[in-house]
Amino acid sequence: MCSFWLVFGGFIWVIGDLFQQYAAKYVGISRGIPLSNTNQLWGLLWGVLVFGELQGRGHSLYVQVVGGSLLMMAGVAAIALSSATSGEQSRWKQAAHREGQRYNIAADYVEARMDGRQAASEAKPSRTPLDWLLVLAVTSIFAYFATTARVPQIPIHWPPALILSAATLALFLICGWSLHRTTRFH
Repeated sequence: MCSFWLVFGGFIWVIGDLFQQYAAKYVGISRGIPLSNTNQLWGLLWGVLVFGELQGRGHSLYVQVVGGSLLMMAGVAAIALSSATSGEQSRWKQAAHREGQRYNIAADYVEARMDGRQAASEAKPSRTPLDWLLVLAVTSIFAYFATTARVPQIPIHWPPALILSAATLALFLICGWSLHRTTRFH
């Protein structure tokens, strides 16, 4: 059963990385990356509630952990509730067009990418045999390590694990639906 949780955790990690890419693309690196780093709060919840990592520690350690988590959540709220002013957005566009000119990139391509879409003149990307060879090689390496790895014997507290799993899946569905509605995954 522990291997299920490892696979589930890996799946969630990959989905989180995908969401991080969309966050960086649509809200900018300065907002997207700090928001994506809130995964540390999820890791803390799993460690404390599911794996009992702080069990038997002093009261002051709990105060520090809870205080740091609350401070992090306040920062996340400040970032999440902020919005780019029209001046900031125009400076983004100016910088993008300046860099496009510097590197000889077509203006319609830059504009389309700023809007999160492909340019009309842009051909749909296709995979080369080298791409598929790399995917096969990396998948083979992961499969090899998966067959040779030993699953650690870690005691799990099941009620918090199930609650956190349900919360994670709910957030995944809500965020995925919202992201699809906003971006159509472009």
